Amino acid sequence: MKTFVIALGGNSILRAKEKGTSEEQYLNLKRTSEQLLGLLASENRIVITHGNGPQVGNLLLAMESAKHVVPAMALDICGAATQGFMGYMIQQTLANYLREAGLKHNITTVVTQVIVDQNDPAFKSPSKPIGPFYSLEQAEKLRQEKGWQMIEDSGRGYRRVVPSPRPVNIQQARIIKSMLDAGEIVIAAGGGGIPVIRGEEGSLCGIEAVIDKDYASSRLAIEIDADVILCLTAVEKVFRNFGLPSQQPLDRLSLAEAKQLLAEGHFGVGSMEPKIRGAIEFLEETDTSRQREVIITLPETALLALQGKTGTLITR
Repeated sequence: MKTFVIALGGNSILRAKEKGTSEEQYLNLKRTSEQLLGLLASENRIVITHGNGPQVGNLLLAMESAKHVVPAMALDICGAATQGFMGYMIQQTLANYLREAGLKHNITTVVTQVIVDQNDPAFKSPSKPIGPFYSLEQAEKLRQEKGWQMIEDSGRGYRRVVPSPRPVNIQQARIIKSMLDAGEIVIAAGGGGIPVIRGEEGSLCGIEAVIDKDYASSRLAIEIDADVILCLTAVEKVFRNFGLPSQQPLDRLSLAEAKQLLAEGHFGVGSMEPKIRGAIEFLEETDTSRQREVIITLPETALLALQGKTGTLITR
């Protein structure tokens, strides 16, 4: 029996050029469920994490459209809201598949707080674009009125940027581990978790930031002593020289090879790079008494990747 952290990328739930309706997201989750049914039905311990970029972006856009009628929510509250409704959609879809197959279907969503360091350098250099696009005039007004940092993004206008600090601890890790011990499948750390900082007296306070899902998934895997991270993303395999005519798919990587290729700049910043960095942290910070693995592939090839027939396998 192994402990798996399955990290669902955005395309597992909401694909490119889709509007983001609940019907579209349910359909995508059903496709992913078909691939994961064998693993979910096994005696292995399963935690599922997921991204929330498009969903929280839509929520921010909705708040912008209704700002004269409904008070806006802080970014940490938006993260909690998307964790809740996305967790509901995932757990319902997976439970229905398992129930129809006559299998156990104990699935629970944990709204997860992730502790970050208030002195993280990311807070001095916000870099994560969020929310709608604004005109230059609107951006300047928001800078003055709300103190937001704004950048020109992709030639489409100006967007707010917020810090993206690294996770330090998963506040609910102990609870998640006890739920796994009780036989639950757990959905946790959605969207990277809700970023919180700890005060001098131990109290927690939400903060305006976004945590990368891949780093949060890695930190959670470390804290629950997982054996495998299964990262479902937009490519079937990791590539050397990705995006260039000389790109090459990689079937296997050792920890040393992954670190070398990362240092040489083979992985896309903001896409594959955090996945590789998260994999390295997981393999370096877990003990060597058991084999640890990271598998990276598409949602639709998850089953084949678990059988060793595709995907990229990273080990020590």
